Amino acid sequence: MITRHAALLAALIFTSFASVLPASALSLMDPFNVPGTMDGGVTTLGQDIVYGPLERHKLDVYAPENSLEKSAPVVIFLYGGAWKQGTKADYPFAGHALAARGFVTVIPDYRLVPEVQYPEFLSDNAVAVKWVEDNISRYGGDPQRVYLMGHSAGAYNAVMLGMDRAYLRDAGVSIPIRGVVGLAGPYAVYPFEFKELQDAFGNVDNPQMTQPINLPTVETVPMFLGHGSNDLIVNVENTVRMQKKLLTDNRAIVAKVYDSLGHMEVVTALSTVWRWRSPVLDDVVDFLKAEGAFDPESFGPVDLVKPIKASVE
Repeated sequence: MITRHAALLAALIFTSFASVLPASALSLMDPFNVPGTMDGGVTTLGQDIVYGPLERHKLDVYAPENSLEKSAPVVIFLYGGAWKQGTKADYPFAGHALAARGFVTVIPDYRLVPEVQYPEFLSDNAVAVKWVEDNISRYGGDPQRVYLMGHSAGAYNAVMLGMDRAYLRDAGVSIPIRGVVGLAGPYAVYPFEFKELQDAFGNVDNPQMTQPINLPTVETVPMFLGHGSNDLIVNVENTVRMQKKLLTDNRAIVAKVYDSLGHMEVVTALSTVWRWRSPVLDDVVDFLKAEGAFDPESFGPVDLVKPIKASVE
């Protein structure tokens, strides 16, 4: 989902880079994935790795170049697109950004509307987590230090898996999720006024319980929620309300609103092209470090994490 402001800016960048882009499969995300502009010191350890039985069950793995020499923390990045569009091929810049900071990064595709509705896209993400549990050590990752991260619809997916382990249990996942990062996520969008929401959730018997804002928080892992103040697609109140709920329920939450960023800009700020716009990447990495990404000895019981006092700023 792209705001008009973000789309226009991306189009301008796209035009300037058009001469070096391949002729096929052009995308508004291509300017952020131009070879030579992405973070260095990163290796792509696998593309289109099969993680499940269906056509969309494929993933890519990015890692620091030295990741095979030691065990590294793992981030599973879930992209957005209103649950009806999106592809991992649009997000190498995110894989490079995180891998350059020391994380083995996994970006899966998953089934989309109209092929599926809720909760199948969550189930697919859970199956990807199961693949990580079973296989990531062969790619230099530590299955005991796994974090979920997502943007927009992907942020919803990540937060849902971080609040309700039923999806992970159904997929056979036994490892803990150490933390969740959500960027521009729709956490409180019921009633479903827009067609995208109706298509994704319209046939659910209890639609209110599809919303993170309405879920019990007993299983909730520590979260970082970021949002752009100029988001015209997903209202920033989604993040404000989630922060208030988690703090009220004594759960660990860091939330930040980024001044003047729109819906897509909060994720493209991860890229080297637009990183100057906002410290999103630094904030995400600081949160992951605080949750033990590089210091496993700091882990406590994942259901008894002390709350982090923070306010949306």
